[in-house]
Amino acid sequence: MPTYNGGCYCSNIRYELNLDSPEQARMSICHCTNCKKFTASAFGITAKIPKSAFHLTKGQTVHHVGDNGSGTQLTREFCGACGSGILEYGAHAGDSIYLFYGSLDEPDALPPKGEFFCKERAGWLPEIPGLFHKREIKE
Repeated sequence: MPTYNGGCYCSNIRYELNLDSPEQARMSICHCTNCKKFTASAFGITAKIPKSAFHLTKGQTVHHVGDNGSGTQLTREFCGACGSGILEYGAHAGDSIYLFYGSLDEPDALPPKGEFFCKERAGWLPEIPGLFHKREIKE
């Protein structure tokens, strides 16, 4: 069972991620407006993982709940000291959470498998070869 470690920029938050295999994490790039706003970037990158695989080992996250733009409540957890995003989940996530790529100590261990909301991709950003590409979330 592979174990991945991560945390926030200031190291007040640390976590351990225990997966049955790397394939259990579906890392995706999202070009939606909501992800762009939260990350202050051209996209967000998260891994859909089982909630039971994630364990805080140090610190406590701060929670923010808000509308994701489609009427669904989205909870984001982040470090209250440095603001680093750790994870997010919404009403339809079930037993899954979405872990932020940049919070992993070795993010390249779980590379992206695809892109969502490609219709909102920045015009200067090329499509990434070798990944699946969806214009919408449900395509």
